Amino acid sequence: MKSRVFMYLFIFSALLIIFQYVNSKSIIDKYEKDISSYKATMAEQKKTIAGLEEQNFELNYFNIDRNDNALDYFITQGYNADELIAAITEGLYNMNNYEGEEHPIVPFVSMTDSKLLINKIRILNHRWIVANFTDGQHWGEIFVTYDIDENHNLKYKLAEYFMYPKFD
Repeated sequence: MKSRVFMYLFIFSALLIIFQYVNSKSIIDKYEKDISSYKATMAEQKKTIAGLEEQNFELNYFNIDRNDNALDYFITQGYNADELIAAITEGLYNMNNYEGEEHPIVPFVSMTDSKLLINKIRILNHRWIVANFTDGQHWGEIFVTYDIDENHNLKYKLAEYFMYPKFD
């Protein structure tokens, strides 16, 4: 009788060990599959991030914030570059506060009941600005040069401009 109990106990123990082995093996296989999937996802994300960083660098290439030569020019002239950049931008946006029909720098007249307004400005370097404008229905862009006179006043000069044709 004792030998039968030991035999049943042995069989039960063997079945329990086999069950534990199969269960553990399936859990380990699942974890390995999850880890492989995670590594593949991370590799794809690293490629995507590298591509986005390259694209961001290219998009910001013509931007005064990334143009060390232009920033050094301001510094050697005795200006605080951050304050000057803010003043240049603010000066163009302040031109949106005009009376009458003619914008101080945009050479078009609004074709709607709204005023022409400068929307977006990109300072390219220590001399050039690109900006877009709209009256709400019509859009265009201007190329502006700027300079600082001997009295430290900003002077803007329209160099080129165009308005996109409206397609109905």
